[in-house]
Amino acid sequence: MAKLEIKNKTGKKVGEHEPSFGEVKASNHVLHRAVVTEEANKRQGTQCAKTRSETRGGGRKPYRQKKTGNARQGSTRSPHYAHGSMALAVKPRDYDKKLNRKERRLAIVGALNAKIEDGDVTIADAIKFDAPKTKEAAAILKAFGLDGVRRVLVILPEHDEPTYKSFRNMPNVEVRTAPAKAGDDGATAKSQSFSARDLLVAHKILIAKEALARIEEVWSK
Repeated sequence: MAKLEIKNKTGKKVGEHEPSFGEVKASNHVLHRAVVTEEANKRQGTQCAKTRSETRGGGRKPYRQKKTGNARQGSTRSPHYAHGSMALAVKPRDYDKKLNRKERRLAIVGALNAKIEDGDVTIADAIKFDAPKTKEAAAILKAFGLDGVRRVLVILPEHDEPTYKSFRNMPNVEVRTAPAKAGDDGATAKSQSFSARDLLVAHKILIAKEALARIEEVWSK
């Protein structure tokens, strides 16, 4: 595994770090399962349409059975009528899928290793702001050479409101946090740990040094 440079806010090298993930590679099948599972679990499944038995009206025949020259009809709420009901109406359902912990770990570590090998991962000494300032967030991206990148993933050690708000107005940046350790109650309702999909869709990844240490502690086992 190649060593990664650690840079400060000005983009100057202040150290090096060699990730402890090892030569872990994930197959396309595992990565596909991880992404499909995440996308499926985001679905609410609350869509609902009415069947013929649930649609109001249509109890009377629109016209008599014979001698009209038209096809026989029994209700104006049939699916082929305007304002009719659906033939195969969609109903609320659960789209949740399950992914084994080992598969999830393999997908995340494999995707991160692939990004490291491609040179798309940058380590920052620290990513933190005292107050929300998008101008300072843009300056950090520029110092790291990420200002013109279409999709940037920023990974923080934990949720920090000023830092999150500093990047929030930037359409090309997604902010995520490192996974919480066992028994860690520091996660808030707004904190969202990154996933394999977040790593795969990002063109460049900016990780805080403390966040990388927590990632290694959680996912290197």
